[in-house]
Amino acid sequence: MIHKARTLKNIRRSNKPRRSPYDRVLIVCEGKKTEPYYFNALVDDLKLNTANIEVDGDSNSSPRSVVSYAKQRYKEDVRFNGRHDCYDRVYCIFDQDEHSTYQEAINSIQTASPNNVFYSIISIPCFEFWILLHFSGTTKPFVRSGNRSPCENTEHELKIHFHDYQKGDRTIYEQIKGKTDTAMMRAKQVNDAARASGFDNPSTSVPELIEYLRGLGK
Repeated sequence: MIHKARTLKNIRRSNKPRRSPYDRVLIVCEGKKTEPYYFNALVDDLKLNTANIEVDGDSNSSPRSVVSYAKQRYKEDVRFNGRHDCYDRVYCIFDQDEHSTYQEAINSIQTASPNNVFYSIISIPCFEFWILLHFSGTTKPFVRSGNRSPCENTEHELKIHFHDYQKGDRTIYEQIKGKTDTAMMRAKQVNDAARASGFDNPSTSVPELIEYLRGLGK
């Protein structure tokens, strides 16, 4: 039985994809298509090893569900790979929009264990604001108006500049990647303005994750 157990363990090890000598990262997205397509394309463009970087869009859409799912994935990884070979970082990507569990999710990440593993990457009101920054820098708050949610109003603004934008389009990253540095510069300006005013609508921390991923392969 011991021999059989060791053999199965060796098979598991031999079947593991070959990893690169940098961090293992799990990116859990609120969206099933737009965000996973974007970040998978980014990882591919940066030529990062997909054995190290995993993008998962299978959580439910609420911020609380994203964080809960990310924690469960981390626990499963620890059980399978051991504490010293599990994910180094877990990023939870979600929007504020009008989600009732937004602040709960933020608090859950801030108190998560172990320390310095779980990170929130948030966009206010939603991920479309990050895409909008590739075309226009604005500190105008996006709020509900009539039947349109803050996110729907952001998407409406985005389509003024990015006429062909459609949620779930696999090619979004390819269409806008040439403007990424400009978007990151605008994000810094918008985020600085948000901190100065004490009002975080709009803002986004997506550049934090992009900068981190860019640094991994260097």
